[in-house]
Amino acid sequence: MSDLTHPAQSLLDDLSGFRVEVDAARERADIVLDRAPLNVITMPQRDQLRLVFEALDADPRVRVIVLRSTGEHFSSGGDIKGFMEATPEKVSALAWNVAAPFRCSKPVIAANRGYCFGVGFEISLACDFRIVTDTTLYALPEQKLGQIPGSGGSARLQKMVGVGRTKDIVMRSRRIPGPQAYDWGIAVDCVADADLEKATDALVEELRAFSPLAQRTAKKLLNDTEDAPLSIAIELEGHCYSRLRSSDDFREGVEAFHGKRKPAFKGS
Repeated sequence: MSDLTHPAQSLLDDLSGFRVEVDAARERADIVLDRAPLNVITMPQRDQLRLVFEALDADPRVRVIVLRSTGEHFSSGGDIKGFMEATPEKVSALAWNVAAPFRCSKPVIAANRGYCFGVGFEISLACDFRIVTDTTLYALPEQKLGQIPGSGGSARLQKMVGVGRTKDIVMRSRRIPGPQAYDWGIAVDCVADADLEKATDALVEELRAFSPLAQRTAKKLLNDTEDAPLSIAIELEGHCYSRLRSSDDFREGVEAFHGKRKPAFKGS
């Protein structure tokens, strides 16, 4: 019998500032930031969020993950005092924890309303889809503290909107309203605040209709080839396409297409 222990074993016993809801019938899991009114994200919470994403990634009941919040604000950012108390080693791992939605093989949706600042913005940028409302404000305000974003925010944003717009946001601590974020391609949809839940539900159901295997393959391919030369990206795309040709889901998709019926994908 092994006597090995791991620091993570007790981290999930008492979730700090958020809760997890799994709806097996809808193949959906919600990670809900729940520290009203501003949903400040603490240092221990970052470790817990990473572990929860990893646990949900391995949960066969879950097809789609939603990251959302209670109240009128998604998150005003991180716990400033916690940064001052953390060791350099702890701080250097911040981006790894916040990248958990990116590493997750399943589709992850961020539903953002109100303030979405600092790490709240950074973890949303690590998700696959962002839905904003007319109340949403995105910002990386670290310059006001004599700092820079430390959890991947400026790097991910630069990939999405270019270096000029990223400098404008980061170096001026500018707040970007939801409609502007949608225009810039940061968000996939911008809706009235009262419609955020409805829009999120609709996207979940849309994603559930596709093959889980094809979705995982597409996400990993796009993540892995983001920095690759075009020739390498096309080569890897071809390999992934070839592997999916022999899948049960592809066969089912072709048969459903010719049979003019909805496919029943199983993820194999």
